[in-house]
Amino acid sequence: MLSTLAPASSPPVVAAPAPLLQVRDLRVHFHTREGVVRAVDGVDYHVNPAETLGIVGESGSGKTVSSLATLRLVPPPARMAGGQILFEGQDLLAKKPAEMAALRGRRIAMIFQNPATSLNPIYSIGAQLGEILMWHEKASRAEADARVVELLGLVGISDPGARLRQFPHELSGGMKQRVGIARALLCNPSLVLADEPTTALDVTIQAQILELLADLQKRFRMSMVLVTHDMGVVARMASRITVMYAGRVCESADAATIFNAPRHPYTRALLESMPRIDHSYTGAARRPLPTIAGRPPNLLNPPPGCRFHDRCPEAAPECRRLLPLETPVGPGHTVSCLKRGSEGIAA
Repeated sequence: MLSTLAPASSPPVVAAPAPLLQVRDLRVHFHTREGVVRAVDGVDYHVNPAETLGIVGESGSGKTVSSLATLRLVPPPARMAGGQILFEGQDLLAKKPAEMAALRGRRIAMIFQNPATSLNPIYSIGAQLGEILMWHEKASRAEADARVVELLGLVGISDPGARLRQFPHELSGGMKQRVGIARALLCNPSLVLADEPTTALDVTIQAQILELLADLQKRFRMSMVLVTHDMGVVARMASRITVMYAGRVCESADAATIFNAPRHPYTRALLESMPRIDHSYTGAARRPLPTIAGRPPNLLNPPPGCRFHDRCPEAAPECRRLLPLETPVGPGHTVSCLKRGSEGIAA
């Protein structure tokens, strides 16, 4: 007789979905008269289906350049110096210009940082957005206008039919950004790259735009890469976070780990420099807002070893001569720090 205490059969193992986007050892260099600027120098990250990845870091860390590289839109004198960008298993860096043109706006779209400069001032809103549908979907003008009106209404623009005939200068900053979001969603892309989508907006409009993006991401089940320097924004929006500094990845993990158990000194410094509601920065009980000492390195001539070593309170002699490599320190958690067990190579 079989024992009634026999263990139940194990449930079938369900394989994790393949990443929608994989960036491997990406290198983007700017060739200038003064020398080569290694703006992105060996970056790795991935984005899963229906996931929001936040990429954070100070200005000049390579966040925007890595996103523009995904669409092959890095401006001259930039050159793709190496690596792979795999989207749905296909290397975007190996595609011909015509193949990339067919992907941009259709399968991969971008919300640019400044809507005032990303919208063409001499074309109406309807003409600019409708052109995308006429190019990618072969829609008629009437079909394109109807779809544009639908998306403008979806992103919260009042009287969307009347907006078709308006020009960018007739819209407020918040409305321009909503138009930029609608433009990115016209063809139901699988991946949206959002480059500092709230930087140029006041605090009230920022909150509205973030709420809108979160709602649309869930509704369309699209993946998103959110590029920002604002840790508060990624805390609200991202399920995973990649921290960049001076063209390299410092740390990558799920959002809860980054905020509750950061391992890299730079990640901790970013979090400590955020204002806290329970701290007073004025009056008798005020305390100074912590800052990160020093300045980011000049990427024309980056320092040897860890690029954060001259600003790091934990730097050791080996940090000045060995470049740390990304090392797993937990499930889905990697850190590039010699003090946290990373291997180092001579820089």
